[in-house]
Amino acid sequence: MPITQALANEQETVISLKGSVSIVSEFFYYAVNSILYQRGIYPPETFKRESKYGLTVLTSTDEGLTKYLDQIMDQMSTWLLEGQVQRLVIAISGIETNETLERWQFQVTVEDKEGESAVSGVDENNAAAGNVVDKAKVRKSIKEIHNDIQAIIRQITASVTFLPLLNEPCSFDLLVYTNLEAIVPKKWEESDPRYIINSQEVKLRSFSTSVHKVDSLVTYKETDEWDL
Repeated sequence: MPITQALANEQETVISLKGSVSIVSEFFYYAVNSILYQRGIYPPETFKRESKYGLTVLTSTDEGLTKYLDQIMDQMSTWLLEGQVQRLVIAISGIETNETLERWQFQVTVEDKEGESAVSGVDENNAAAGNVVDKAKVRKSIKEIHNDIQAIIRQITASVTFLPLLNEPCSFDLLVYTNLEAIVPKKWEESDPRYIINSQEVKLRSFSTSVHKVDSLVTYKETDEWDL
């Protein structure tokens, strides 16, 4: 998915709101693809290799899936610019049982001008589209941000070592949490939160652009000892 590079150099610099939205949206795209590949939701032969964040990442070649993800990311970018996004959730469920087995969550925080934080959509003063970090206080290079994102992608890749096997065919849903003021396209529909009963939680790394911070975690269904 082609996304314009937010900043060309690797010097410490102040990242604009639009630049931050580009970085966050691009991360979501590669993170979703990585999860779908690593968890076997789509056949491995339907993925291609790309070089990103200093890593080899895999992205889907399935036309229906790529079109769907592009539409989601375009809408996410609009909401991020407006300060409306609270979190993105990838819920993986068994096709036959419809039971949620894994829930990957990416919490979005807008970092305010005073160096403090307010969850997007909670504080109206910090949710405005023009909300950026004080340029004199926080500067981050693209290289630093990409290094942090690289660490998260590596953790997603390593998730097969600690997550239970998915022993049935699975599907996924993308849930975007916004505040009440967000304008939702007609084709979108409300969904239950797809929480998991008897779950375990693993916190992953986070990254910050100085405008947005993204915290990651995965929740999964605790394996019954009789299923081992």
